Amino acid sequence: MKIAVLDDYQGVVREVSDWSVLEDRGVITVFKDHLFEEDAIVDRLAEFDIIVVMRERTPFPKSLISRLPNLKLLVTGNMRNLGIDMDAAKACGIPVCGTEAIGYSAAEMTWALLMATMRRIPQQVQAVREGGWQLGLGNVLTGKTLGIIGLGRQGSYMARYAQAFDMDVVAWSKNLTNARCEEKGVRFADSLEALLGQSDVVSINTILSDRTRGLIGAKELQWMKQGAYLINASRGPIVKEQPLIDAVNSGHLAGAGLDVFDIEPLPLDHPYRSNDNIVATPHLGYVCHEGYKVFFDQGIEDIDAWLKGEPIRVINP
Repeated sequence: MKIAVLDDYQGVVREVSDWSVLEDRGVITVFKDHLFEEDAIVDRLAEFDIIVVMRERTPFPKSLISRLPNLKLLVTGNMRNLGIDMDAAKACGIPVCGTEAIGYSAAEMTWALLMATMRRIPQQVQAVREGGWQLGLGNVLTGKTLGIIGLGRQGSYMARYAQAFDMDVVAWSKNLTNARCEEKGVRFADSLEALLGQSDVVSINTILSDRTRGLIGAKELQWMKQGAYLINASRGPIVKEQPLIDAVNSGHLAGAGLDVFDIEPLPLDHPYRSNDNIVATPHLGYVCHEGYKVFFDQGIEDIDAWLKGEPIRVINP
């Protein structure tokens, strides 16, 4: 068996988990670079039987799956991967096996991004490195209002963090109820406009779907308070990029903290990379030693079980 592990950006896959259990039954190849073009992906992966993907870094649509005749098993970190066409894989007789995930990693990263953005920490660090000192003023959290879009697992963590910082917390999503907000000790906003209009900082903590794609555009950004901040560590396409750039450049928003983007890795010439009021991090929400160990330890278990004819954690049964 030939096993491919994709998008090991940091070159750590071999370090965090023990792959020796598979080495007597397969040849393991780890790829550190990322390919965008489908033809190039096909050329690289055509010979592999098993492919391990890191979350949604490399999408596997029907068009790609159908061009990989040797593919017999897909393994993904987490039990949900919107980048894989599960039905197409099933139609081709390819099981997709997942892993557990530590949910608090993404929430901790989101909170770190929020604080870094509001206190302008990256800019201050850069100023010190360049020989400067105390560049501009940041903003405290105490007494401010945090607006949370989506009060699921990640949003609930964010609400708890905000309450520890003595922030007022208000939440909204299309299916959110007042009862859910009362359960979490936060206020309920009856519309997106109401939430955006009263929040000093808005955190997006909802999944990407047909209903949330492009949820925040030019109109919605204008609903936000003058000088507010937007934090997105969920999925890039939830926020329309150009209107956000315009809102920051015009001064309507004081800044934005972003961990997710329409295209990842972020293109070298993208305006997010050079805008002093945008803190952009390279999709670090789930990128931590503890999270990777769960992904790859259980990914190895998935492969081992499938090779024994007893697949586990199958997402598309």
